[in-house]
Amino acid sequence: MTEILSNARLADGRTVDVHIKDGHIAKVENAAVNHPEAAEVEDLGGWLLLPAMAEPHAHLDKALTAEDVPNPKGDLRGAIDAWIAAAASGMFTHENTVERAASAMELLLVHGVTAVRTHVNVLDTNRTKSLRAVKEAARRFDGLLDVQTVALTSSPMTGSEGAANRSALEAAIEEGVDFVGGCPHLDPDGPGLIRNALRVATDAGIGVDLHVDEMLDPSVLTLSELARQVIDSGFNGSVSAGHCVTLGMQPRSVQLEVSRLVAEAGIAVFPLPQTNLFLQGRDDLTAMPRGLTAVAALQECGALVAAGADNVQDPFNLVGRSDPLETAALMVMAGHQLPDTAYDMVSNNVRRAIGLPEINFQPGDPADLVAIDAPSIRGAIADAPMSRRVYRHGVLVASSDQQTTIHRSPRDK
Repeated sequence: MTEILSNARLADGRTVDVHIKDGHIAKVENAAVNHPEAAEVEDLGGWLLLPAMAEPHAHLDKALTAEDVPNPKGDLRGAIDAWIAAAASGMFTHENTVERAASAMELLLVHGVTAVRTHVNVLDTNRTKSLRAVKEAARRFDGLLDVQTVALTSSPMTGSEGAANRSALEAAIEEGVDFVGGCPHLDPDGPGLIRNALRVATDAGIGVDLHVDEMLDPSVLTLSELARQVIDSGFNGSVSAGHCVTLGMQPRSVQLEVSRLVAEAGIAVFPLPQTNLFLQGRDDLTAMPRGLTAVAALQECGALVAAGADNVQDPFNLVGRSDPLETAALMVMAGHQLPDTAYDMVSNNVRRAIGLPEINFQPGDPADLVAIDAPSIRGAIADAPMSRRVYRHGVLVASSDQQTTIHRSPRDK
């Protein structure tokens, strides 16, 4: 049966009917008064209809722990130390991790996200425990939400001291992950970590998604090493780099040089404004840096840039709504992107980066869509209204309605 989302307003201002068949867009035509009798019609009442959003970089095993794992220092080292201490205390049981991850996935879905890539801690002390919990939570969302997993390895990953962590990564691959992760800028041998990640990913037939240069020290620029190794090795799998903060600290000439390498290597870059605005720059009380990568240079050189939220309500980021419209708003305000571009950065750009087809309202496009009671993309980003309808493969999978009432006193009547 054909489903019709009728009376929908597209970003270009047209009011249309979107015909959906077998989970894909069949056709888009001017809104009609009469519809085929056999069609199932849902009237969107002029709501804005957009490609569904996606989250390229989450940490669902850590989500929603801000109350239990305080980070008084507020910086990255403080967050890492707080998490290590809490994990060592036995605070995070399998059941606790499953429930938190599931709650975080639900928040993403109701806000309009139909695909998420999450990093999950894989290290010598917990091996695949967190991974199993996140995968169990993901099974609750089969048919609702695409969930990709990254084995976030711990340092050291190199030398004899890294043997236990390398063994944990092997166990994670046996358990089933989609990407090899890690933090080369934190490893004693960053280039060695990158070589190992590319080798392991090649052998396993999976991709690589690394945390890169999450600091403000301009003398650190691991991103260029990653790009060169991807090019020189001929690695043909998906490669992503999250954060890339130090690229934003470089002179313009260096930004462009590295950005050209990144584009040549086909690396997708994920600026993560929520977490990096929170963690970075605390010691720079004058001309405080923003903790963002060189977005403009990367775009100018043709690199794929997609934005994510990273952590949400945990010691690495105490706040966050699990709403990519929040990410888009920060890319407008802190990243100086225009609203339409910012929305692409949390929707179609993410889909391209994580290997999903784009949604351009063309026949054959996946019917992963979100309807929002907003006048425009700019208005949606500005107000983030919670009146939304979320469709996955053309099926309504989440909905919410925002209600507002002004209560006046009797004397005002």
